[in-house]
Amino acid sequence: MILRKRQKEFVQKSVEALKDYGNTLGVAPTGSGKTVMLSAVAGQVLDDNGSKACVLAHRDEITAQNVEKFLKINPGMPVSIVDADEKQWTGKAVFAMVQTLSRKNNLDRMPPLDLLVIDEAHHARADSYLHIIERAKSLNPDVMIYGVTATPNRGDGKGLRGIFDNVADQITLSEMIAEGYLVRPRTFVIDVGVQEDLKHVRRVASEYDMDEVAAIMDRRPLTDAIIRHWREKAGDRRTVVFCSTVDHAEHVAEAFRSAGVTTDLVTGETPDNERAEIFERLDTGESQVLVNVAVATEGWDCPPISCVVLLRPCSHKSTMIQMIGRGLRKVDPEHYPGMIKTDCVVLDFGTSAMIHGALEQKIDLDGHDREYPGEAPAKTCPQCEALIPVRVMECPMCGYEFQARGKTEMNDFEMTEVDLLKRSPFKWCPIAADDSVVIATGFNAWGGIFLVNGQWRAIGGVKDGPAKILHMGDRLACLSSADDWLCLNETEDAAHKSRRWLKQPPTDKQLLYLPSSRKDSARTRYEASCILAHTFNRSKIDRALAS
Repeated sequence: MILRKRQKEFVQKSVEALKDYGNTLGVAPTGSGKTVMLSAVAGQVLDDNGSKACVLAHRDEITAQNVEKFLKINPGMPVSIVDADEKQWTGKAVFAMVQTLSRKNNLDRMPPLDLLVIDEAHHARADSYLHIIERAKSLNPDVMIYGVTATPNRGDGKGLRGIFDNVADQITLSEMIAEGYLVRPRTFVIDVGVQEDLKHVRRVASEYDMDEVAAIMDRRPLTDAIIRHWREKAGDRRTVVFCSTVDHAEHVAEAFRSAGVTTDLVTGETPDNERAEIFERLDTGESQVLVNVAVATEGWDCPPISCVVLLRPCSHKSTMIQMIGRGLRKVDPEHYPGMIKTDCVVLDFGTSAMIHGALEQKIDLDGHDREYPGEAPAKTCPQCEALIPVRVMECPMCGYEFQARGKTEMNDFEMTEVDLLKRSPFKWCPIAADDSVVIATGFNAWGGIFLVNGQWRAIGGVKDGPAKILHMGDRLACLSSADDWLCLNETEDAAHKSRRWLKQPPTDKQLLYLPSSRKDSARTRYEASCILAHTFNRSKIDRALAS
């Protein structure tokens, strides 16, 4: 498996920070491949003989996913599990459930560790995690602690300072969108006559007072106006709505139902089994709208969502991004046949985009050269004194927002696409004269993007296997999906060898099999390989496109 270039940068910075500081936090959003990156970091640290790591997770399914992806990145490395069913410390990498390991009898059996990895590290301030951290430090004062999270700012206001004192790297949603790994948001800030009132809502413990917000927002005429705007801009999109209080959410859900929209409600009081059923109904399309109060965020993904409605302000930009992120996942055609998702409509009635800047905006750091001459690796947050990457504009530790010198709209996606092509470990070759077919190939797999009736499709295949649809949407999103397919099924060695083919002429065998109309266009061995991959798999591609 090959990591994306940005993932490699994240891993390198994380390993360097661990060596320099003994601890570090990596921040990466939905879709960035957090588990893949933490596995690569752990694998590099564990290269030393005799070293042992423990990877913490707070749910059974996360532990299973972590083990599976770890072994893809580190094949053959011994692993073991500590959970309710088994308690084995024999592996070089041990994957542990926090609830199990934090019990005293299990902590007493924990051996000295060289590395403690905390997945979803914003939980690290909980007592169960702190017991494990303290025990690991008592057994080995030099134990390195590495945390990865998408949402470092905790809802209770407790910072992660004391566990981590620096941030190695932060991959932003803007980067993920610009490279086609998430869909683009289209943000509408809509004033229904309450923006001025919302500006004066007081803050309690760094968060807006949601009772005051509800007093402003929770009015039936206002809710009816919101639903009218939603119908106009969202239509039949599956939608998640974020409200201020439980009463507010109940009233909003009832208004949607009265308008004939299949709507479910979930709050912190909803039992786990009922919550799972509600999420499943939205995923399958049995319901169209999910109204919630600070529940439909962490640990939940529903790719069919393509509209997010904010009926509350957000104190921190990271909170806003967490909510909007629920609608930015691309859909997998295998799980959602026929569904095409190219963007996410964000309807902001709560002024968050006005406070923090729309998600589509990207900070221009050109003006910061005078503050940070040369290649400054980090800056110090003036509020919590954490070391964070220079380009980060909101401290992941405490939420402090740096003032930007200028902002530019991130709308030049075609230029970004050129950067993605350059960052790929594979060379993408146009097969059709009008660029409607683009192919890349390795030794075991091939990938391509195809323009069919004005709509792009990403298709991938492996040697002697069927072709499968990877994504349907815009060109950049399809290209990133096809590139990921190759990275998943090829190795760095294969990528390097295929790149060398760019300097070699076609082989005699390739010339024998090339269609006569394409012999002159195959100037290199690699171009010939891409043309042959398209030729030999044409029937499979046609079947996939017709499915």
